[in-house]
Amino acid sequence: MELLLSSYGASTILVAVSIAFVAGAIKGVVGFAMPTIMISGLASFMSPELALAGLILPTLVTNGMQALRQGIAAAWGSIKKFRVFLSVGLVMLLLSAQLVRILPTHWLFLGIGLPITVFTASQLFGWRPASIIRNVRAEAAVGALAGFVGGMSGVWGPPTVAYLTAIETPKKEHLRIQGAIYGLGATALFLAHLQSGVIRAETLPLSVGLVVPAVLGIWVGFQVQDRINQDLFRKVTLWVLLLAGLNLLRRGLAG
Repeated sequence: MELLLSSYGASTILVAVSIAFVAGAIKGVVGFAMPTIMISGLASFMSPELALAGLILPTLVTNGMQALRQGIAAAWGSIKKFRVFLSVGLVMLLLSAQLVRILPTHWLFLGIGLPITVFTASQLFGWRPASIIRNVRAEAAVGALAGFVGGMSGVWGPPTVAYLTAIETPKKEHLRIQGAIYGLGATALFLAHLQSGVIRAETLPLSVGLVVPAVLGIWVGFQVQDRINQDLFRKVTLWVLLLAGLNLLRRGLAG
């Protein structure tokens, strides 16, 4: 941490802590967007590699909190229900994580940002494609896409949320499934980036230091989420997802 303070300064680290808290609070309300917010915010003043390392442990811990909020049995039931998504996504995540230093991520941001933005906007205007995409092939395809982008960038939420929203998953199950999917993905991401070298002695302190503000943030978000109904939850989720898609487009176009 001394190295980080000497490189970036106390005020910059305070900004990083604030970003982690806000990301945690939004995640507590809608179940996702922490990696998107953290990678976007942190990478604006530190290297993308360090930003990616910084989000890994906070994401892992908060997803565990989210997945286990209704107990182990409920979390295990969600894992079994979405086993196709999880198995395909984890394989793709482990493979793509090894490419993080080779392939340009801005093309991935454009590739995922455009369909997510179009899909979310259409949902907000009333299009409900549940009967079209609720099948094993679509689940495997979305899982592969989420895993591939997640391994490269640490951001796998938007395609996952788009799928769960499209099949009109109830609020509690929606959040629990997200936590289970992202938690397993975050574990795989941590292990993969131990291998890739993103997580190492120089980057680990930042990731550890951002766990506490992220946990405080998600606790605050949980309090808000408990007080909103299914319709409001869906609308808030779609608006956050739309902003995430637009941000991915911005990052992709910025190169």
